[in-house]
Amino acid sequence: MEVTLLGTGDTTGTPTPNCDCDTCTTARERGVERSRFSVHVRNERTDECLLVDASPDLRQQFLDNDVALPDGILVSHIHFDHLDGLGNAYRLLDDVPVYAADETDPATDESVAETVDRKYDYLDAIEVRPRSPYETFEACGFEVTLVPVEHPPLVCYGLAIEDPETGAKLSLSGDTNYGVAERARDVLRNPNLLLADGIVPAKYCEYHPLGGDHADEAGVYRTFGTKHMTIEGARRLAEDLDADDHLLVHLSHYIPAEDAFAEDMAVDGETFTL
Repeated sequence: MEVTLLGTGDTTGTPTPNCDCDTCTTARERGVERSRFSVHVRNERTDECLLVDASPDLRQQFLDNDVALPDGILVSHIHFDHLDGLGNAYRLLDDVPVYAADETDPATDESVAETVDRKYDYLDAIEVRPRSPYETFEACGFEVTLVPVEHPPLVCYGLAIEDPETGAKLSLSGDTNYGVAERARDVLRNPNLLLADGIVPAKYCEYHPLGGDHADEAGVYRTFGTKHMTIEGARRLAEDLDADDHLLVHLSHYIPAEDAFAEDMAVDGETFTL
């Protein structure tokens, strides 16, 4: 299993346009980017590639990285920074299945699969294939399982991708707060690599209108507001799930520059063989 991190940033990315904060300045000086989230997973056995989330930066991500166009796409939720790159399928892809959850979201009265199908009904190149959470399915020679996570007000899903031949396992937390249910954690548990959503340090919860949530024994918040884990929360989730290794993704430019490029904080273009 070959994993390439195409996009590791939050909704504005790093560097953020027209921003001269220390973190954006440092990123420019280092020549690194955190574009909007997307992960490329290649199956060396079948030479098929699964794309997790269709970043609006999709075109540039594939120009910047030496990876093949996807044979399948999985959409975790309908926020634009994870979905709107799907329009790039026009004239670029041909007969690509798009996997998405089939649970109806009370906030939209549609499932993720239904929203994708409606929004991109003009794309003959894609075929939306609804899939039920906790029911493992085959995609690009991998065994894939979607699990519900907490990203209010919309439904969102984490996932586990496993190679049935080698046993390699990649888990993605999805956009989520720390309150991931135990059943979902059981599916994500024991990965070779966990990609965990961590957006800012816990100390910044004091600036969020809703503060923080899921405080640990020392009072450190593991959730920033309600939608995303803090850096501390993401690292704790990696411990909880007994991940062999982990990287933090969906990182924002609000992380102080002296901390923003720590070893476990991902940047675009990193590759891993599991």
